[in-house]
Amino acid sequence: MTDSYGVHRDGARSAGTERMATVQLSTEYGVFLAVGYLDRKSGDEHMALVYGDVEGDDALTRVHSECLTGDAFGSRHCECGDQLSAALRAVVREGRGVLVYLQGHEGRGIGLLAKLRAMQLQAEGLDTVEANLALGLPADARDYQVAADVLHDLGVRSVRLLSNNPRKREALLRHGIKVTEQVPLLTTPREENILYLRTKRERFGHHLPHLDLEPGLDRAADQS
Repeated sequence: MTDSYGVHRDGARSAGTERMATVQLSTEYGVFLAVGYLDRKSGDEHMALVYGDVEGDDALTRVHSECLTGDAFGSRHCECGDQLSAALRAVVREGRGVLVYLQGHEGRGIGLLAKLRAMQLQAEGLDTVEANLALGLPADARDYQVAADVLHDLGVRSVRLLSNNPRKREALLRHGIKVTEQVPLLTTPREENILYLRTKRERFGHHLPHLDLEPGLDRAADQS
């Protein structure tokens, strides 16, 4: 079944994720269809930015975790804002695709204030995983059921996933979304985030081969 905008809906309400609004959204990247969702279990609000006809197979897809400091303020301590922009540009270039923006994922699911406290600990020498654990919090508390619900609702059967994170791919597969390809989303590392990116590679298995090509940043990181 499709709505008045021609976007397929596949019963996300039955999974506890309900479509609440659909509106055209003009952005600096292009004109998207913004589809708003409510997770009735957690109360979190989410949005999918849809470009072109995504129903069916192999839609270029980014599942993006909320990051206020990176997405809104351009923090250089992570690559989230750069990845968000790069993903939207990639979807527009492709001519069809979707970005699912998940609230409640701040700090890999620990929340904004806890994330800021974790950043304090990182400034004192802990890595991002150690900082979360030192606060008595999980290293990664994110769940991707809602992302799968949203994709099902949009009629997306399989995705080409814009992500370096193998756990995200595995999570979508568990929730019934076929991943036909994992497309790298590599951003230029900076002195401020090189250690953070290395930790993601070493502790979470993110595929970040380009980090080995930044010798100048290696020296800066070793001196920090």
